[in-house]
Amino acid sequence: MMDLNWSLPDWSRVLGVPGISGLLRTQHEDFRVEELPLVKPDGEGNHLWLEIEKRGANTDWVARQLASQAGVPGRDVGYAGMKDRHGVTSQWFSIGLQEARDTDWDQWQLPDAVILQAHRHHRKLKRGALRGNRFRIVARQLEGCRDGLEERLQQVAKLGVPNYFGPQRFGHGGLNVARGAHWLEHGGRIPRHKKSIYLSAVRSFLFNAVVSRRVGLGNWNQILDGEIASLDGSRSGFACRMPDPELERRCDEFDIHPSGPLPGSGGRQPERDAAEIENEVLKPLGALIAGLEKAGLKSARRSLRLVPGAMSWQCSDSELALKFDLPPGAYATAVLRELVSVGPVSISGNT
Repeated sequence: MMDLNWSLPDWSRVLGVPGISGLLRTQHEDFRVEELPLVKPDGEGNHLWLEIEKRGANTDWVARQLASQAGVPGRDVGYAGMKDRHGVTSQWFSIGLQEARDTDWDQWQLPDAVILQAHRHHRKLKRGALRGNRFRIVARQLEGCRDGLEERLQQVAKLGVPNYFGPQRFGHGGLNVARGAHWLEHGGRIPRHKKSIYLSAVRSFLFNAVVSRRVGLGNWNQILDGEIASLDGSRSGFACRMPDPELERRCDEFDIHPSGPLPGSGGRQPERDAAEIENEVLKPLGALIAGLEKAGLKSARRSLRLVPGAMSWQCSDSELALKFDLPPGAYATAVLRELVSVGPVSISGNT
């Protein structure tokens, strides 16, 4: 098991360590995220849907403020996904009005947040009900050799990047992984929300370890014999027997992707070549997987490959501005780490 002095590895990169470094999120406006909704409110119903732009505030905090302003229990406020505190982000929230004390939303006071629009809908906004997120990111004070940067940008836009969980998933310095491993080994009572954070951090660490190994072997974007292929834009997958020219074609066209483990009990497991790599990585960490199974987590799969959509960029001597779309659950940092090394920042400990 891991001790509390442990730190995150430097996961393998496809393009190697970038030749330039810079500062990320030196101001909130340098990191903008726009939620892309799966559905939009239809104008009728007992739920008020609000699109809110927040600055330097996290999603849970805004949800609590909305509950307080409307006079409803926190459970009556819904949102599709968590958004980073450190930046300017827009996302949708819903409020059940059946028990609301105040429905005059345009008079509500929301520090560090602005209501962009409001409409009625017949259902609560559920977690995961989004198409993805649109990012607009600026890295400033660039230093180093810019030779090859344009080629890196072209390659990332065309071929994608490893679908790593970002460092914010693991807590400062990866401490949540160490705490989660300690809890899985020794047990004890911890708050429910902490338990969820720790288990998620451990699972994400195991997934990243497999991704890093596949990157090192150069097959992170290939379908191996025995692979559980992940359908693009879906949580569904199927077993692959290789060689198979049709599956190779579908992988080249980004219709399917190789997948990695989110360990737990049950679920479909890879075989042959794909299983051999996963077992090599995960066998020394078997105690963590046993702990996850004992904690009741069910096995799942996640794509090893992340392809940013509608990617564009502008470069100057001192700045790199990026714009791209990502699916739900993907991290912008997975894209950035192949392009620029980011140093300490002024508003966030996460990159």
